[in-house]
Formats: sequence, C-alpha cells, structure tokens
Amino acid sequence: MADSEFALIRRYFARPAPDGVLGVGDDCALLPPTAGHLAISTDLLIEGIHFFPDVDPVALGHKALAVNLSDLAAMGATPRAFVLALALPKVDHVWLEGFSRGLLALADAHGCALIGGDTTRNPQGIAIDVTIFGEVPAQLALRRDGAKVGDDIWVSGTLGDADVALRLLLADGSVSDPNGSVLAATRTALEWPQPQVALGLALRGVASAALDISDGLAQDLGHILRASGVGAELRVADLPLSPTLAALPSALARRSALTGGDVYQLCFCAPASARGELAAIAQRLALPLTRVGQIVAGSGLRVMDEHGQVLPPVAGGFDHFGSGQGGD
Repeated sequence: MADSEFALIRRYFARPAPDGVLGVGDDCALLPPTAGHLAISTDLLIEGIHFFPDVDPVALGHKALAVNLSDLAAMGATPRAFVLALALPKVDHVWLEGFSRGLLALADAHGCALIGGDTTRNPQGIAIDVTIFGEVPAQLALRRDGAKVGDDIWVSGTLGDADVALRLLLADGSVSDPNGSVLAATRTALEWPQPQVALGLALRGVASAALDISDGLAQDLGHILRASGVGAELRVADLPLSPTLAALPSALARRSALTGGDVYQLCFCAPASARGELAAIAQRLALPLTRVGQIVAGSGLRVMDEHGQVLPPVAGGFDHFGSGQGGD
C-alpha cells in the first residue's frame, strides 16, 4: 500500500548511514562503540502537552530533535545518531514532509544521523519520541554533581521569552499584547530552540556542573544543588533578558526568567578562575554568557533583589504530570 509504514519510512526518513553505521532497514541499527562514554537521552513530545495541534510541522520536527541535542550539550557530548518513534492519527503527507524537513535539517547541521525507529497509528493524537546517542571522552562529561562552594553560576543566551510566548498562545491573560508584537518577538524562542552543542563542547574541563534549562532556571538549578550538596544565591537583577522581556512589567519578566521552561540554554557552574576563559568562549561562539549568582554552603536556592535582600521563594517550573504545555 502507498501509505504503509514502510513506504512512509522510505519516503520521509530513510537516508544513507554514515560509514561504519547500519541505519534504517534492519531489525536494529548498528553503532560502533566509542573510546569514551556513550551519552544517551530520550524525550517524548505529546500533542496538547508539549505542542499545540496547529504548530508548524517544520518547527515541530526541528524542536523534536533540538530538545535531545540540548541534553547532549548539557553533558558536553558530541552528537552521533538518533532514532525516532512516531505515532500519528492519520497519514498526512504535507505534515510529514514538513516535519521530516525540519527534523533532518537540524540533524544535518549537527552531523547526527537518523539510524532507525518506528511508526504507528494513534487515534488520540501525535506522539514523538526521539532517543539520541552522543559521545564524550571519559572524565570530561559535564554532570550535575560537581558544583563547589565559591563557583560562579552562569547561563547562556537569554531567559523567559518562550514562557511569555506560551502564555500568549494560551491566552491566560497574564501578558498584554494588543498589537501582537510581543508574540512575534518571542515565538521563535518557543518553537525554534537552538541547542547549545558547541558551548557544551567548549565547557569540557572548564565547568564543574551543567544542565540545560528545559523546566525553568530555578527548578533546574535545584537539580544541581541537590546533586552537589550545596546551596546557591541568584541575583535577579543579573538575569539576562531580551529587549522584549525587559520592556514588560518587572514582576512578569522576573517570573518568566526564573520559572519559564522551554529555554534550552545551558546553566553551568565554574570556578572564578575560569572567568577569562569563559569570556573568550562567549566571544568565539558569539553567544552571551552571563554570571547570575554563586554557589554557597548549605542547601536550597535564595534569590536576591537588586538591594541584596532575599526575595520570597520562587515557585513554578514545568511538571510533566501537571497540566498544560511546557518543557521537556
């Protein structure tokens, strides 16, 4: 049949495998072992939970792989290959063409081969699962448990734009945007996240701990604090905001920067002695790196205002068992 599972795979997803790799077409893909560690991550995107039904399929294909590449970036791993499992309510060739185009363009940009997967029918909606494989030399993986008292806390890029875009698309009333300019300026951050793979590689041997910000800075930084057995102080005045967010009411901008998900920038810790090296990395990658706080003795996160006063504890961040759309 023209629209059989195998025909769809051949038409939209089958590609020549890199040398030494057995890709699409057998019961299993074959990926040669590496001399270091194999880094593996998986993310599941569900229609209505992680993306809107009417999202541009090209953007969705891009994001489906981007969130996994971001996990590799957070570990300092080089992308190698990925597998895709795709459940669809029906065969839609326009959607499949767009989705595969967005997915494979990002794969090509990072030299990450699609080597297998599965497709099936799901009347309840679209479900996308990507499992990605990377490699990192032994002892150089960026983990969450290495932060030390006195380390600086850094973030790449800017924070909060995706959260504002999501609020506008959900029409929750928290953001005023009478002419649509705020959504126009922030929507790309939500739908076209750029995984910071090059930064992750550059941070090998420099950062003491790292992760990607998928569920909100405050919540994700908490994972580093618990794994490392330390506390942290964040300076809210130093959080990097885009001009669009900086023009919004300060309470809204602060909340989005601290708790908004779908950022896919890196949060990392590094000793103060690395500040010069990090400045050089930021210049080489043309990527802003901002020092936003410090690791301290104790436990938990304290957020300080511009006068050095402790603000009330922040709450929020995406919960995969909560309701609504959010990070991965």
